[in-house]
Amino acid sequence: MTAIAFIGLGNMGGGMAANLAKAGHDVRAFDLSEAARKKAGEQGCNPVDRMEDAISGAEVVVSMLPAGKHVRSVYENEGGVIELAGEGTLLIDCSTIDVQSARAVGEAAAKAGFLMVDAPVSGGVAAADGGTLTFMVGGPEEAFGKAEPILDIMGKAVIRAGESGAGQAAKICNNMLLGISMIGTCEAIALAKKLGLDPQNFFDIASQASGQCWSLTAYCPEPGPVPAAPSNRDYNPGFAVAMMLKDLKLAQEAASANGASTPMGAQAEALYAMFDALGAGNKDFSGIMKLLDGSLSESGWTR
Repeated sequence: MTAIAFIGLGNMGGGMAANLAKAGHDVRAFDLSEAARKKAGEQGCNPVDRMEDAISGAEVVVSMLPAGKHVRSVYENEGGVIELAGEGTLLIDCSTIDVQSARAVGEAAAKAGFLMVDAPVSGGVAAADGGTLTFMVGGPEEAFGKAEPILDIMGKAVIRAGESGAGQAAKICNNMLLGISMIGTCEAIALAKKLGLDPQNFFDIASQASGQCWSLTAYCPEPGPVPAAPSNRDYNPGFAVAMMLKDLKLAQEAASANGASTPMGAQAEALYAMFDALGAGNKDFSGIMKLLDGSLSESGWTR
């Protein structure tokens, strides 16, 4: 049994912490939300009211936080992880943040003598709850080797992308591709319907032809063809529009900072920003189908 401090028990972190507890580990769970701490306790974790109580005596610290500023605060500030963690503690940040922040925190941890990885995830809430996430990991090989057994409990695939920050780089590139491919899938289905094709018939063809992609065959945005897809439950996430927009913004910031040309990524960000402004932020990102096929009401998402 490993003593694990888990910081951040939101939609993703709660399920991840629960899976570590189910595997028999002592998970000291902390979140600013009392409700999140209570739920973690019901799922087998040991909720604590103060972050320092989670960190004290922990062999591993895992964090799942909203943005780079939160990660830097939790790790680097006075009374943070780097100051309070004991010698030899392994640090794992699973947040999706900007590459620069990930590298800065990784460098601060290394300077203090800690092994640390950035390990953002792909898979959404269902995968977090089911322990089937994909982890894209950045950090030294030694840190990756120590982190892999912990990440294996929460995921189906754990892949080292490179040194510190590489996990974040892989995540934002992957999700930019996902956002673009989902829009293309929605456009193709919308056009097929306008041309009089039955959506199921078009799915049967495209899923076996050169247009095949994950957004179509595993996460079809049209209700019907893929029963488990959010499109069959009024686009309840899943992976929320607001989270997709966050990742697309991170990708565009990285592209601008590094002189990369990403016109399709920029257009995807603009479309998801529009969709979010129409009240769809808490719906699944595949719900952009309703915007592109014209079925969204003029006043925005109909709740």
